[in-house]
Amino acid sequence: MTENVIVWSYANAWEPIARLQPEQPAVLQGERALLWGEFDARADAMAAHMIASGLRQNSKVGVYLYNCAEYLVANFAAFKTGLAPFNVNYRYTADELLYLFDNADAEAIVFHASFAERVDEIRARLPQVKCWIAVEEPGFTAPSWAENYERVVSSVPAKRPTVAPWGRSNDDLLILYTGGTTGLPKGVMWRQEDQIGVTGFGGSPLLGVPPLARPEEAAERIAHVSRRIGLVACPLMHGTGLFSALMTLLAGGAVALLPSRHFDAEQLWDEVARHRVTSIAIVGLPFAQPLLEALERNPGRWDLTCVTSIGSSGAMWSQENKHALLRFIPQAMLTDAFSSSEAVGMGLSVSTAAGESQTAAFIAGPECAVFTEDHKRVAPGSGERGLVAVGGFLPLGYYGDDEKTKRTFPVIEGKRWSIPGDWATVEADGSLRLLGRGSQCINTGGEKVFPEEVEEALKRHPAVRDAAVIGAPDARFGERVCAVVELQPDAREPSLSDLAAHLREHLADYKAPRLLVIVDSVAPRTQRQARL
Repeated sequence: MTENVIVWSYANAWEPIARLQPEQPAVLQGERALLWGEFDARADAMAAHMIASGLRQNSKVGVYLYNCAEYLVANFAAFKTGLAPFNVNYRYTADELLYLFDNADAEAIVFHASFAERVDEIRARLPQVKCWIAVEEPGFTAPSWAENYERVVSSVPAKRPTVAPWGRSNDDLLILYTGGTTGLPKGVMWRQEDQIGVTGFGGSPLLGVPPLARPEEAAERIAHVSRRIGLVACPLMHGTGLFSALMTLLAGGAVALLPSRHFDAEQLWDEVARHRVTSIAIVGLPFAQPLLEALERNPGRWDLTCVTSIGSSGAMWSQENKHALLRFIPQAMLTDAFSSSEAVGMGLSVSTAAGESQTAAFIAGPECAVFTEDHKRVAPGSGERGLVAVGGFLPLGYYGDDEKTKRTFPVIEGKRWSIPGDWATVEADGSLRLLGRGSQCINTGGEKVFPEEVEEALKRHPAVRDAAVIGAPDARFGERVCAVVELQPDAREPSLSDLAAHLREHLADYKAPRLLVIVDSVAPRTQRQARL
């Protein structure tokens, strides 16, 4: 590789930023501040440890943590050395974790010590994992079979920054696991260059910020732009949270995280006022509605004049909620991004005090198109339904699944597209009217639930003869999981709590049903596309 090649690695942007402003905060969480200099040094130390443990170029690093500074340090360490970090849903059971780590070919796992018991159940079945790093927390210490995170990051290598012998490349990966519509999680492989590119190469047309010409320019720009404090309210383990954090750091700002592991709207506004947060990342109404209600209960409690934007992606955000929020933060821009793990930039809805978009109406992105199932373009104003596609900067595909990759990333009109399965019509003005996914997926508060997986677990209950799982509308979470159950002859009717407790033995909590309907017979089944 010649010196003239621009390598779009986050590490190539963050390291100069850390050298320029080592005493500025990179991550804020409650009373704790991780400074940029510490952020860089700790990532160097972890990177050196992983290489010494036998990891090589493109080795997979699982990040199994709640929201915390260590989450971003682990990603930074991977970026420094050409390793591929991937997200781990902390709600998963041991069986779900085993599938994920095996599917990802994980060679290193960074985890909170409170997960040690769950990990220990499956550790013997993961011989390929060379490196376990435990982040201690109150009441939980690192197990004997794992390295203590603090000891790892305290051993800063003499030679810094840490660059592996194989160097950095535009092919270095970030893998984002998503439940999607496939049932079992799939790893979406993003080259860092494409992921940075799809989010504007550090620029923002809405804010009038031009893209970077090279990653190192991020440090040079700091003196000329206002410092960004981006609060990530949603989990970093999801794309909305992680991508928002990465972009804030690319701007040389600070990522603010909630002190609590459970979303608390009043706590969020406390943190906004305390840290003078400029932007907030949420996931639709599950976050936006409690935020509005907290403001309505406490008029005038918080100084929110610092907030310039609230961005959402991954779940629908209603026009009514946006309109009400703008009464309290009239200077803010509310952006509702129509994106997925596989397809960023399908559409955008922008609301300000001067004007607002309607629910499910999006301005199509510059690389967006809508195609029928036989790959014909949907004409604006035709009323014809089609599948939303996006071109431009795209993932390589799904890790280890060529067949699914070919289906989701087809070549149409001589160009490669991502078509994750969202249906829409195209209005006469070219805007999109989102109709939802015609697949089997249930989206509950941004979490994807595959009905057949839940059905199979329900059928293991001794009282259940057959079951169907569908999505029921929910004002806050978009959809909730509803179980339609046929009982065994002469079986005692189980309660919703009985079935939910049974489900939690096999699956993550968010997959458990919130509604229960007992029927004489589940068959014949209706089409799953029809929601309650």
